[in-house]
Amino acid sequence: GQRAAVTVRVMDPAEGAIPVAEVLRHHSSASCWVLRGRRVYDVTDFLRLHPGGERLLLSRAGCDVSGELQGPPHRHSRNALRWLEQYYIGELRDEEGGACRASGGRWCPGTAVPPNNCKMDPRCRKVDPDKDLVDWNKPLLWQVGHLREKYNEWVHQPVDRPIRLFHSDFIESCSKTAWYVVLAVWVPVVLYCSWFCYSSLAQENTRLFTSFTTVYTIPVHQYWFPLFFLLGMLIWSLLEYAIHRFIFHMNPPASNYYLITLHFMLHGQHHKSPFDSSRLVFPPVPASVVIGFLCGICLLLFPKIVGLSIFVGGLFGYVMYDMIHYYLHYGSPKEGTYLYKLKAYHVKHHFEHQKLGFGITSKLWDHPFHTLIPEEKEQAH
Repeated sequence: GQRAAVTVRVMDPAEGAIPVAEVLRHHSSASCWVLRGRRVYDVTDFLRLHPGGERLLLSRAGCDVSGELQGPPHRHSRNALRWLEQYYIGELRDEEGGACRASGGRWCPGTAVPPNNCKMDPRCRKVDPDKDLVDWNKPLLWQVGHLREKYNEWVHQPVDRPIRLFHSDFIESCSKTAWYVVLAVWVPVVLYCSWFCYSSLAQENTRLFTSFTTVYTIPVHQYWFPLFFLLGMLIWSLLEYAIHRFIFHMNPPASNYYLITLHFMLHGQHHKSPFDSSRLVFPPVPASVVIGFLCGICLLLFPKIVGLSIFVGGLFGYVMYDMIHYYLHYGSPKEGTYLYKLKAYHVKHHFEHQKLGFGITSKLWDHPFHTLIPEEKEQAH
């Protein structure tokens, strides 16, 4: 859904700057401000999206986070610094006297301000919608192909804003999907197919290798269903990796308008706006075409019930993939858990390592195909 509107800032009317006392007031989940040198940022909307968790950002409320941004333990990428600039709300008012209080080496404001030693790398400035390479007031899908050689860099500079793809309101609405729609559409299919396959196998009239011989065929009992189901999930995990790496991350030629447009529609828009909640899961209509094709392949390669059992396991794997992907962007997993580490891993894929880290539900296939994102010497928060 839509996130709450950002808190309105209160600035010093005489100097156009934000008083220290005002910064100190914003230290809760309802309103959280941080500093980078004298620059003030309202990160309220980013609290639960931050891979380190809401608690980490709240513990830095009112503090200068320049040290944390540069690391250790985690040096933030240029894209992360550019992302922070979207929440810039003003400069800290210069006030005389007072003392600074420190917390773990971080400056926290008392009545004095930190030295202005934070120099902005021009490559880290936020994307200005008024000066961007595309017109954000118009559908982007038909514009991106004209970016040509500038497309690859532009699409990997993420922004925190919704994207409109199509002129038609109807087609645009069909390109968006709420996460629960995936569950509502595909979970009943998984449950019904699972019951049908198990019941059919219980009749004990399914045998393997009947296409090759009638002497050495192997009878298949209902107890085999979980094995086929798990095999389908494993096959899906490999497909998930392959689709993400070779299709979603294809490198369209700068001279090919249509391939650039196709790439943006399939996956580029997700990298440009990674927290657009309406575009994090696959719409059921186009998904049904792909799912139907995969079902046909399973039925072609295996006996009907065996193929359907493998397929339904793969379908369940797909549903898990969509739900985990959504959670990695919008969830706040507990620190130290599997999903916490997976969220940090996936965010690195978006912001720094776009050519690595293609596993979503796990890192399983990143290992053998050598696309694992290297771990930092010290773990990120």
